[in-house]
Amino acid sequence: MDTSKIVGEKIKSLRESKNISMEELAERSGLAIEQVERIENNIDLPSLAPLIKIARVLGVRLGTFLDDQDETGPAICRKADASDTISFSNNAIQSRKHMEYHSLAKAKADRHMEPFIIDVAPTQDNEFVLSSHEGEEFIMVMEGVMEICYGKNTFLLEAGDTIYYDSIVPHHVHAYQGQAAKILAVIYTPV
Repeated sequence: MDTSKIVGEKIKSLRESKNISMEELAERSGLAIEQVERIENNIDLPSLAPLIKIARVLGVRLGTFLDDQDETGPAICRKADASDTISFSNNAIQSRKHMEYHSLAKAKADRHMEPFIIDVAPTQDNEFVLSSHEGEEFIMVMEGVMEICYGKNTFLLEAGDTIYYDSIVPHHVHAYQGQAAKILAVIYTPV
């Protein structure tokens, strides 16, 4: 499944259904018009922060872009079913797909949290742009070492370590020294 096409199409469809111009969406979300165009035309799949800002402007949850279903009861994700991935960039132009997100709740309708298993690929990138958005994030390192830049602080987390933070504070999550890692992340964004 090409998730980037689903995300771009859903954003465009929601924007048009709410009679919001591309320019207005860009202005209200704080994104460049070119970035919104590239997202809607399936050229770029952005990092989570711009998606969260777009979701806020459109008045929908982040999960609306990530394959919402109709399950109102509990949603179970079997290990074999968690192989579908969503790729987001890390805000670095030269490294568009350094994280593979495995959604653990895409079958749950009306959810307020987005749980993912994230495979972090090795990268040579060492320049990171901190971003912020409303909500909270919880991360547990499953394999490897992660570096979390949070405001003016930097934290190293090893396998078994966790961090829970307010995502309105500028932050960036990446593998320490470009090594591969795996994390469990739960993202909450208010509507």
